Amino acid sequence: MDRRSFLFWALAATPGYKLLSLAATKSVPLPVFADVTAKSGIRFKQEASRTSQKYLPESMGGGVAMFDYNNDGHLDLFFVNGAQIQDPMPRGGLPDKSNPRYWNRLYRNNGAGTFTDVTEAAGVEGHSYGMGVAVGDYNNDGNVDLLVTNLGGNILYHNNGDGTFTDVTAKAGVGGSGWCTGACFVDYDRDGRLDLIVTRYVEWDFASNIYCGLHKPGYRAYCHPDQFKAISYLVFHNNGDGTFTDVSKKCGIAASPGKGLGIAINDFDRDGWPDIFVANDSVAEQLFRNNHDGTFSEVALEAGVAYDQNGRAFAGMGADFADYDNDGWPDVFVNALANQKYALFRNDKGKFEDIIDSIGLGAITMSHSGWGAKWIDYDNDGRLDLFVAQGHVMDNIELTEPSLRYREPPLLLRNSGSRFRNVSSQSGPAFQIAIAARGAAFGDLDNDGFIDVAINCNDGPAIILRNHGGNGNHWLLVNLIGSASNRDGIGAKLRLVAENGSERFAFVSTAGSYLSASDKRAHFGLGSSKKIKLLEITWPSGKVQRLESIAADQILTVREPTR
Repeated sequence: MDRRSFLFWALAATPGYKLLSLAATKSVPLPVFADVTAKSGIRFKQEASRTSQKYLPESMGGGVAMFDYNNDGHLDLFFVNGAQIQDPMPRGGLPDKSNPRYWNRLYRNNGAGTFTDVTEAAGVEGHSYGMGVAVGDYNNDGNVDLLVTNLGGNILYHNNGDGTFTDVTAKAGVGGSGWCTGACFVDYDRDGRLDLIVTRYVEWDFASNIYCGLHKPGYRAYCHPDQFKAISYLVFHNNGDGTFTDVSKKCGIAASPGKGLGIAINDFDRDGWPDIFVANDSVAEQLFRNNHDGTFSEVALEAGVAYDQNGRAFAGMGADFADYDNDGWPDVFVNALANQKYALFRNDKGKFEDIIDSIGLGAITMSHSGWGAKWIDYDNDGRLDLFVAQGHVMDNIELTEPSLRYREPPLLLRNSGSRFRNVSSQSGPAFQIAIAARGAAFGDLDNDGFIDVAINCNDGPAIILRNHGGNGNHWLLVNLIGSASNRDGIGAKLRLVAENGSERFAFVSTAGSYLSASDKRAHFGLGSSKKIKLLEITWPSGKVQRLESIAADQILTVREPTR
């Protein structure tokens, strides 16, 4: 056996290493991301409205969404903005969003690398101090709708199909209350209609703000969430007539309050029903198992995702839920604040273990603070890599901990099969620029088969990173259209078998990351494979659809069979 063959088979025998193909071991150039914000025409800046009072919401926003609101085949962008806060806020006062600098912003993708601001024409300027965003076609009319979370409740925008939206919050009954943060659309009872789940952060209002930090100039700090009580989440069941019913208590989720931020969905125990993971800030993380009867049980502790590898709670911010090791069982990633390490919970047949150190990520992430994050196959080699948008929560952290930084560059971790490698320094100049990142959305903005990134920065300009690809690896994007299932196909499970026999798995969702929504199309990297042997789709309705001999390098639209 020659040296090259011996090395290949030695790697293949390594525990946790997924055999893709001999071609996958060849050296290929790594894709580079380019900052195309200026060229794109996007001029958004998140206005935190910082004050001397250090009001906690100033440090937390905001989210971003990638979705095709006008059905032209190109992903558009929506950025959530803050609002003007008085310094100090008078008793009974509320943030003011009337000035256009504080509006949320919708940008239409022109299809040529540029975007047009259509906020006013679309009617989505918003109100209140904005936090997060979720997208989904809740009424199955073929037009994706928009949910914005705020300090004080939610806004549901119905997509009218003509480039405009209507605020239907009151009619739909999803306004809620409190500090709403993460949100996702998911058909949790599989009745063919998307329901809505909204996390809330803590019990807080301007009147309850307290002084935290040292009593000397420049040292006042944003308060730790330990200073405030946990709060229950909101669950709205879709009635199918344009209205929702608040079933937060009935479904069991309200019985487990938390300090929720990021939210992600997948079927962790492979029973065919979507489960919910919530990233909690400095209390136990939460995993809500679907009981198949419209109720959930919180099982994070018994499943092994409540605490980190040392049994401690940590500052969970952004999260994602996907199968990074191609074994058919979805895994959970959650980031944290500096000095805590991020967490990677590997799923072993429904039980999880935090393996952040054993795969080489503990030391890499120890000094970082993460927010928006997602599993993406950025180089299309068939393995999910990890992108993390970073920045500390404390804007004066360098005064109290000089070794840490408030602004940090993004982090890109390449999945080699058995470990992860930090490839940030090889991935473009954007990975050398420090920012105060918060929400991040992921999807193929230019339909070239390589995943791009949009980042919303706290009190700073948005950033659009275009993945130039260029390594010759093949890909497939799958756009599902449900019939008996919800029209978006959210909750569908996909199994792909490439021409070399290797498998990949995907779960259709727009949730994940931090207060953000990503492209609903399922993306597969194929490496050297030019053809797919089999694409198996298990729809939320339970129907199983199999397609064979599919050409690579295309956007494949698949409709759910009516029989």
